[in-house]
Amino acid sequence: HTAQYSALLKEIVMRIARLAVSAFAVASLCFSASPAQAQSDKDIVDTAVEAGTFNTLAAALTAADLIEVLKGEGPFTVFAPTDEAFAKLPEGTVESPLLPENKDQLIAIRLYHVVAGSVTSDVVVTLDSAATVNGASVSITTSDMGVMVDAANVTAVDILASNGVIHVIDSVILPPAGPTAVESTSWGTVKDEAVR
Repeated sequence: HTAQYSALLKEIVMRIARLAVSAFAVASLCFSASPAQAQSDKDIVDTAVEAGTFNTLAAALTAADLIEVLKGEGPFTVFAPTDEAFAKLPEGTVESPLLPENKDQLIAIRLYHVVAGSVTSDVVVTLDSAATVNGASVSITTSDMGVMVDAANVTAVDILASNGVIHVIDSVILPPAGPTAVESTSWGTVKDEAVR
């Protein structure tokens, strides 16, 4: 079954990447926030760490063994919650998933913040949802008030890295209940496919 799930996950990631490229080609709406920044020579992880406002996210990525993946070729789009976003969670919510016995839960949550492909803000505003590497989709809502990913407000956009783009969000988003790509197959398989 692992081979089937691995092949299915790879096919899903490739379809998402092709969809992102197609959507980018036809996108004509502009995001109301800042324009895209110049391409960075730093990867997503180094870009986030350098910003200094994603320390909890960096700790969670380390505990989930995702640093290597997000330093990989990509491209990836990360909806990155700030330290303030993590601080809004109920007490114990951050610490519990960081425990070794909860690693699968932490991986599922972290991968729910990642979309395959480099999806810049001009494309994001044309979408109603986006499939995450976790296997579930985030909802995307655009209004006069701005853009929301699930219940999180997008507060900064198009922080470009050498292997993708970061959009900053003001809340941690949680995947819906039910099996995800991570829970349906081994983490080693998901990690191997993401690195390829």
